[in-house]
Amino acid sequence: MLHPLVEFNIAKKQHFLLGLKAGVPVAIGYIPIAITFGLLAKTSGIPVHAALMMSLLVYAGASQFIGVNLMAAGAAGLEIIITTFILNLRHFFMTASLSQRISKWTPKKWSALLAFGVTDETFSIASTQESRELHPLFLLGLNAIAFISWNIGSWIGIFLSAGLPPSVQSSMGIALYAMFIGLLTPSLKKSKPVLCISLIAVLIHSVLHWIIPMFIELSTGFSIIITTILSSAIGVLIFPEEGEPSE
Repeated sequence: MLHPLVEFNIAKKQHFLLGLKAGVPVAIGYIPIAITFGLLAKTSGIPVHAALMMSLLVYAGASQFIGVNLMAAGAAGLEIIITTFILNLRHFFMTASLSQRISKWTPKKWSALLAFGVTDETFSIASTQESRELHPLFLLGLNAIAFISWNIGSWIGIFLSAGLPPSVQSSMGIALYAMFIGLLTPSLKKSKPVLCISLIAVLIHSVLHWIIPMFIELSTGFSIIITTILSSAIGVLIFPEEGEPSE
């Protein structure tokens, strides 16, 4: 019979390995997107250390792509911060949801570490687990393999770009738009609200950019911020979530 402490350590290892196993599909999917980010960052003139630190410290795909685009466009730091903050607001809700399922004995410092590693994909996997209570080591393993694969892909993309022909490097700017179109298209097909809100956002941005004189000279960053806020607000008014029926 094993010592209780040994059994406890084995159980912890199993939870971590289960998390790693659950995160393999996410890790595989992250690598090509991260490579694209690395290529785009390098070919956009972003310093290597800045691109690497974005993957290490920011670790948010959409925000990193937007950040690179805004930096390449010469946007101010405040514009980049506000834009990425709005994009990442959903993480407050995702982590709040997962916090209700993590073991109550989880230390606060662990909670902060686990929250940092939550992405749309890891949240989807964690939230669909059959077990009502999630072991923190399961989440750590899930987040760790996704985080490592994203950073490996970023490194590959950044250093791979050095060997690409100039014509290919200059064309990498289109990768940002291709990625967002690829992410948006499936939702457009499945959801009428998403389609309508997307069209509203296009309309608002077009009006700001070409019609209203005071906004024509507005920087790209603030134009995106205003468009995001207005289209989201209009979307909430047009497509309100139905509340639970009153008893």
